[in-house]
Amino acid sequence: MTDPRPVPAPETRLPVRVPLGTKPLGIWGSLQAGRRNVLGLVPEIAVRQPIVSGTTGKRWHMVMDPAALRHILRDAVDNYPKSVVTKLILEPAIGDSLFVAEGREWLWQRRTAAPVFSHRNVAALAPVMTAAAERASARLMQAPGRAANLFDEMVAATFEVIADVTFSGGEGFDRAAVHRAIEQYIGQTAKVSILDILGAPPWVPRPSRLIAGSAMRETKRMADLAIDRRRSEGAKPVPDLLDLLMAGEDRQTGRKMTTAELRDNLLTFIVAGHETTALTLSWALYLCAFDPAVQAEARAEAQQVLGDRAATAEDVARLPLTRRIVDEALRLYPPAAFLSRTAMAEDRLCGREVRRGDTVILPIYALHRHRLLWSDPDAFLPSRFADPKSVDRFAFLPFGDGPRICIGANFAIQEAVIILSTLLARFRFAPIPGRDPKPVMILTLRPEGGVWLMIDRA
Repeated sequence: MTDPRPVPAPETRLPVRVPLGTKPLGIWGSLQAGRRNVLGLVPEIAVRQPIVSGTTGKRWHMVMDPAALRHILRDAVDNYPKSVVTKLILEPAIGDSLFVAEGREWLWQRRTAAPVFSHRNVAALAPVMTAAAERASARLMQAPGRAANLFDEMVAATFEVIADVTFSGGEGFDRAAVHRAIEQYIGQTAKVSILDILGAPPWVPRPSRLIAGSAMRETKRMADLAIDRRRSEGAKPVPDLLDLLMAGEDRQTGRKMTTAELRDNLLTFIVAGHETTALTLSWALYLCAFDPAVQAEARAEAQQVLGDRAATAEDVARLPLTRRIVDEALRLYPPAAFLSRTAMAEDRLCGREVRRGDTVILPIYALHRHRLLWSDPDAFLPSRFADPKSVDRFAFLPFGDGPRICIGANFAIQEAVIILSTLLARFRFAPIPGRDPKPVMILTLRPEGGVWLMIDRA
């Protein structure tokens, strides 16, 4: 665990932050804050205390203590399933997939999908990431000395990757339509409802989610047709995620995924896989522009390893500073910055009573900036990850932990390092005065207004 004592001086310039709450919100205030920015529900005291509790429609507890988080995510994971609100938000897009399912339904899907993300399979998909890094670089070459929205560029790059490794070839799969449907879903359907705040049961309809579901239904229809076509045509010469999932089976039962199960899991990978990595890359580029010295050091590392070529899977281990920048971006701006669970049994967390039905919130954003866990918690310091053993495992949770740790974590890290190192080797990025991004969370922690940077060739 890092030394908790040093804190930044008041005049220290820090990268952009979310202003956390300083007064009780009440039900109506919570709804307004949640629809503007979910992190507005987190009180400022959460970065100083191990647990914060309250009642807004129903009882809740925000947990920032590593030992308690280990208990929730690993030791007593069955007692803390994903909350009703989480399922209501995610099911319109990804059904009862690996990310949402619980109990036996989750277990057999996890056993089936885990081999798909083995080190060998992830490394075999790296050429798609290298090609996407080359295409992103080519696009940026068209704008030397000009400003560009790097968030849009990173979304384009990572969507190319996930589309190519999920439905390679893409026959009958309209990628642009899928992208639009995901954007609509995140922008509207994923927003908090007053019924969520009040703790209304799941069978009470949330009107916004009924209205905004048509695009995702069309996306599911397209995915079903693409899966059926692949079944009739057979696997690709180089297997993609769809081929690997179709070939997978639960080793204990021999069960294989149906078309609907394949589709829901592939859409999970598409929604989560491109959005989270695009955000990590966008925030990492913003931070490199924010700190020119770190950027220059990372550029020197990347140029020494890569020369004139784009990065590959074999280069990832030889780019330690780039990896530390990725980790620090994940700490400061975790894509999944606010998680919630429902307590299914009586318990005690940090000495506080937890009742069955209470909502237990894991505010990862507050955890990653906690004053008792991190030195200079709001500062950009990639060096803090030079010795990973110095960081408490449950103080840094960009991918969760325990049996439900993100199945695609290695995929995401590999992709982020390949794309980031390629771009840093070839370009210089500088901030634009007055155009700092604003961290806003709806489903993920996005830079509202984009990440606008000046670009010059290195």
